[in-house]
Amino acid sequence: MPEGHTVHRTANHFNEVFGGKVLEVISPQGRFSAGAAQIDGLKLIEAWAVGKQMFLNFENDLTLRIHLGIYGKWNFAKFKEVVPEPVGQVRVRFIVGNQFADLRGPTACDLITTQEALVLAKQLGPDPLNPDSDSSQESRFVQKITTSKRAIGLLLMDQSVVAGIGNVYRAELLFRARLDPYALGSMFPESVIRGIWHDAETLMKVGVATGIMITRDELLDALPAKVDRYFVYKREGLPCRVCGTEVSIALMASRKLYWCTKCQTPPATAAKIET
Repeated sequence: MPEGHTVHRTANHFNEVFGGKVLEVISPQGRFSAGAAQIDGLKLIEAWAVGKQMFLNFENDLTLRIHLGIYGKWNFAKFKEVVPEPVGQVRVRFIVGNQFADLRGPTACDLITTQEALVLAKQLGPDPLNPDSDSSQESRFVQKITTSKRAIGLLLMDQSVVAGIGNVYRAELLFRARLDPYALGSMFPESVIRGIWHDAETLMKVGVATGIMITRDELLDALPAKVDRYFVYKREGLPCRVCGTEVSIALMASRKLYWCTKCQTPPATAAKIET
């Protein structure tokens, strides 16, 4: 499932290609024919994202909400004279000029009012890629974590706690902060959780800019063509890059969890180790 940086990057690209333009919208697959007919021929006002959900605001107070889920994919392309026939099950196709975008297999593709979209967005957790100038989103995140009796490894995957973080960022953020994924959120001081928020901002902005998830500091400025970009994610059984202990794997709420049992110690004995 794409994590938040991918959805924000797609929204940015949508604005660049389709923003402010009148779009032709069709549903080759037929499953979204009624919705496509309502926004066909309308101007796209803005594409925006919160966490893993993208919203396309059209004229006439209509918004298309899209959640890719596990199988959803976008394809953007140009054509010379005639738009090519759809390949596969294309739920929605957007066309303007000589460019088109095909959406396949989303978990959600719902046409709602713009007001309904705003209400839905507010129900999601704070998004590190949509920080408020008054730090209210950061404060919401800190409050949700530090008052919870759930494991922080679960909290970071809860989209009502923080929007956009998935399995990769969860594993890497916890390792970079040297936090035990099984420790309860309420066990951590606010300063530690604020550190997680700011680290997520930094790493996810790199993801938006490059389209690549990078969590090793020495790779943030220049990424080699082929390199292992992570500290612990999908490195089970391999030596920890810091201490040499084998990276562990377990299931947490049916999702694979990766961590170093030596570096990521419980809060009472945790010590910051520079990355």
